[in-house]
Amino acid sequence: MSHSAPPVKVGILGATGAVGQRLVQLLDGHPWFRVTALAGSERSAGRPYGEACRWLLPGDMPAWAREMRVQEAQPGLDCQLVFSALPGGAAGPLEEAFAAAGYAVCSTASAHRTDPDVPILVPEVNPEHLGLLRIQQARRGWPGFLVAKPNCSSTHLVTVLKPLWDAFGLRRVVVVTLQALSGAGYPGVPSLDVVDNIIPYIPGEEEKVEWEPRKILGRLADGGIEEADLPISAQCTRVPVLDGHTECVSVELGQKASLDEVVAVLEGFRGLPQDLGLPSAPAQAILVRPEPDRPQPRLDRDAGAGMSTTVGRVRPCPVLDYRLVLLGHNTVRGAAGGALLTAELLYAQGYLEGIRGGAA
Repeated sequence: MSHSAPPVKVGILGATGAVGQRLVQLLDGHPWFRVTALAGSERSAGRPYGEACRWLLPGDMPAWAREMRVQEAQPGLDCQLVFSALPGGAAGPLEEAFAAAGYAVCSTASAHRTDPDVPILVPEVNPEHLGLLRIQQARRGWPGFLVAKPNCSSTHLVTVLKPLWDAFGLRRVVVVTLQALSGAGYPGVPSLDVVDNIIPYIPGEEEKVEWEPRKILGRLADGGIEEADLPISAQCTRVPVLDGHTECVSVELGQKASLDEVVAVLEGFRGLPQDLGLPSAPAQAILVRPEPDRPQPRLDRDAGAGMSTTVGRVRPCPVLDYRLVLLGHNTVRGAAGGALLTAELLYAQGYLEGIRGGAA
């Protein structure tokens, strides 16, 4: 990895949406990547981004993006790597088209997570699953490739499960999520439905939280992923919080461990992004707080620039072994930031070498 090399040209599919905007924000001034293409729907195509996009994030839209023309989300964009923030229905075929045309595709969508040859990546947790990309290319005849990030709740859950899984093993996990409104996109949940209320159902969410960690914690073997044997029971709710998913988790360990040992394992967790010093990697993937009333969304969602998972209330569980509360930013680490960190890992490990995409 040469820091003197010219920046990699990147594009954003679905650039006017909530996750697309977060990618525009996070890529502003990035040391390795330069946005050369913003793509959206036919309705947005041909218009300046500043006109086509209703900016929803704090702070101003980056000046370079304001006058950039939105293009149609089709292969032919002048870039090597595309971040897909496309809605679920459109994501599947378009992401395949870009990979088949020679682009590296980092997806925030769920369309291909269940594909056996598509890794669901959390860079600190399962970086070795990138080895699946060469198998994917060979099987599908693609010069490019496709890698997905997990569901936003799964991202933070599996980050906390990983060190426990490695140190002690896990037999069972029970999780209740309290998910922020921004996870539903914009305009999202009607205010009259969620003000003074909790909605105890998010379509498809529980299935993702129960299955995705098993693939992520699984073993790369025989040209595929051998899923982890880990039963997970999830109940997912939508709560009137703007950003930051909270999760109440109970775990049964594979072997006995003291409370101090559990806390030490969580506090000491490091991954490849920290070892490589990737630009978006937080110094600590997991922050353990000792206060009895933390984490809280307003106080802790921006920890590590929104890229850390904060854990608190680690204590014995009278039914399983231990219980804890975790919190993470759903649109930063859980969406755009997670995809960006994956792209940084791809770059650092040489997976973008030879990827031409639509580079001029």
